[in-house]
Amino acid sequence: MARSTYTPNLKKLYLDTIVPEIKSEFKLKNQNQVPKLNKIVLNVGLGRSKDDKKMMEVATNTLAKISGQAPIQTKAKKSIAAFKLREGNVIGLKVTLRGNRMYEFLDRMINIVMPRQHDFHGVKLKSFDKSGNFSIGFVDQSVFPELSFEETTTAHGISIVINFNNGSKELSKEVLTRFGMPFEKENN
Repeated sequence: MARSTYTPNLKKLYLDTIVPEIKSEFKLKNQNQVPKLNKIVLNVGLGRSKDDKKMMEVATNTLAKISGQAPIQTKAKKSIAAFKLREGNVIGLKVTLRGNRMYEFLDRMINIVMPRQHDFHGVKLKSFDKSGNFSIGFVDQSVFPELSFEETTTAHGISIVINFNNGSKELSKEVLTRFGMPFEKENN
């Protein structure tokens, strides 16, 4: 069986343009020092709705449609009486994207989903951790074009973490900027 030679646009851009530019601009000795996308994790925390079967169904459907793969359930590691939570209770869902699906999702998120947000002024620069990973949250899932109106009537949030290998805040921001991530303008 022949293997597909399809390469997503963002991956081509990264390999052909971004890596050589960042390597020379930041005077890196090796192209492997340029931050590389490792994975993208999509997460829906169910919170108070953890026992609601309809909410679980909606969140599962949302993650499956926007990511192209089935989500796995995340379970509580500890019992916390104040939150009426027992060890082993399902408290959320997550999907981990790697390879071509990861690049395709990031492309859709930057070019289609973010411009659809109401009163959007760019993503915050504070969203980077010290390892250069980037986190963003969406208040509701209606901005994703893969979902119909009926599928967005029960709103829930989605958090997305873009994980980099060997990243730093500065270099990871540079890679995302060149991908087209709309960062907030800094007020000087």
